[in-house]
Amino acid sequence: MEKPIIYQVFTRLFGNDCVATFQNGDKETNGCGTMADFTNKALNEIKGLGITHIWYTGLLEHATQTDYTKYGIIKDHPAIVKGKAGSPYAVKDYYDIDPDLAVKVPERLKEFKNLVNRTHKAGLKVIMDFVPNHVARQYHSDAKPAGVKDLGEMDNLEFSFLPNNNFYYYPGHQLTGIDMNAGEDTPYVEKPAKASGNDVFGYWVSRNDWYETVKLNYGRDYSIDHNYFTPIPDTWHKMHDILLYWTAMGVDGFRCDMAEMVPVEFWGWVIPQIKEKNPDIIFIAEIYNPVSYRNYIYHGKFDYLYDKVGLYDTLRSVACNQTSASNLTGCWQNVTDIQDHMLNFLENHDEQRIGSNYFLGAGIKAKAAMTVTATLFRNPVMIYFGQELGERGMDNEGFSGIDGRTTIFDYWTVDTIRRWRNKGKFDGALLKPQEIELREFYKKLLTICNQEPAIREGEMFDLMYVNYGGWMLNDQRHYAYLRKKGDNVVLIVANFSNSDARIGVKIPEHAFKYLNMNHKAEAPGVDLLTGTQNVYQFLPEKICTVDVKANNSVIIKLNLL
Repeated sequence: MEKPIIYQVFTRLFGNDCVATFQNGDKETNGCGTMADFTNKALNEIKGLGITHIWYTGLLEHATQTDYTKYGIIKDHPAIVKGKAGSPYAVKDYYDIDPDLAVKVPERLKEFKNLVNRTHKAGLKVIMDFVPNHVARQYHSDAKPAGVKDLGEMDNLEFSFLPNNNFYYYPGHQLTGIDMNAGEDTPYVEKPAKASGNDVFGYWVSRNDWYETVKLNYGRDYSIDHNYFTPIPDTWHKMHDILLYWTAMGVDGFRCDMAEMVPVEFWGWVIPQIKEKNPDIIFIAEIYNPVSYRNYIYHGKFDYLYDKVGLYDTLRSVACNQTSASNLTGCWQNVTDIQDHMLNFLENHDEQRIGSNYFLGAGIKAKAAMTVTATLFRNPVMIYFGQELGERGMDNEGFSGIDGRTTIFDYWTVDTIRRWRNKGKFDGALLKPQEIELREFYKKLLTICNQEPAIREGEMFDLMYVNYGGWMLNDQRHYAYLRKKGDNVVLIVANFSNSDARIGVKIPEHAFKYLNMNHKAEAPGVDLLTGTQNVYQFLPEKICTVDVKANNSVIIKLNLL
């Protein structure tokens, strides 16, 4: 059994060594990384963090302001492209790799296959985006297999909705609401207008909409809230074939963008079919509505769901001293029956960087939160590239502005990643001491997740219910729990306060019985994060005392034999 540890990396930005980047700069000015930058050395360094899967974000060809017409790729109108580079979630060709990512554009698919092979050789599994809810407004596949019809190619434009149309239309109306020129002499014209990706069922869009995308039709008529799933709609078949295409290329998993905006019936139909081809392939759903969690697991057949509105939101509030650490108990209690299906994280491309001014201001302050994220249960955990170095995300790149996130719309460089790479040397020469310290922490923590049976596959016992109001444990700022598998027993204590603390944790009799643990008045233990050895009192209803640094944690492996 392996605990999946996922490294999300924004492919376009990873290898960009350009130092002098400019706001709204184009590709030539600001540079762009490629798939080739993921060398054997790079992948082995990522693997060495304790990573099992790498999610290459932004692989599919998407709308962009860069002109690739000389390669037979239709130019996108800038009015409907966000940023110079464009959003990777405005997919323009489901069957193609983004030309930005290739050293030689005509050989981009070959370069992708080489990337998959290198990744597998490094002992990592490949995850890629599947963006099923929406596509670029000027979607056009020039790489689709022979005989495949393009999305919308056979649509009847005289109807707002037909079950076998791929898009939703507004006959007689032209898309409006944004600047259709955007500096061009010829305006962008879309008539009939199509519904936008964020479920704007109308022909008027605003700058706050996903105006660069159009909604795909899976046979649901939203105007009357009725489904037409029999016979199987055309869009279902097209998406099925796209998933099979990339599965055959060796992809090991799909992160499915805004999965809850696509009917759960589609997922329950398509995922089992893909798993017939590769039983080990995984499907991860970006989903934010807890009411829908079980539906998308049991009926949609997803392997994993984002634990965003539960664990992420609560951990962020705890780390920012906005809520009590004891509230973490409610997070796991709400998903007890589906805990193994939840994907934990503290960063991804949608969320603000821990080190940003909008979160903690420094990545080093999230050690306690990251420990809980990674070790609370045996379910998967994900980090976002640069998180392990304290990347701040406070650049004014262009379309996204200063928002505490690393841009997905612009050509840019990621300072910490660029210095860590050091032109492919990965020698740490350009990193600051705190960045080196933080990366070493992540390396130890994530490696522990699969090295220690108790964390990889063991039971969890929350100790907070007997420690409320404890004289040596502040339930507002401290959190403690046990993990156990066989004779492997681990005590984890997180300190979310800004001060070092000597924390006394009461271990109830019930914990010993439930986990079948031995009592020991003097139990040798070692903090797996630091190597510090000590002797602990580990007896029923007694206080086990541990020292924990500010904003930090301990993972004490106990010898109870």
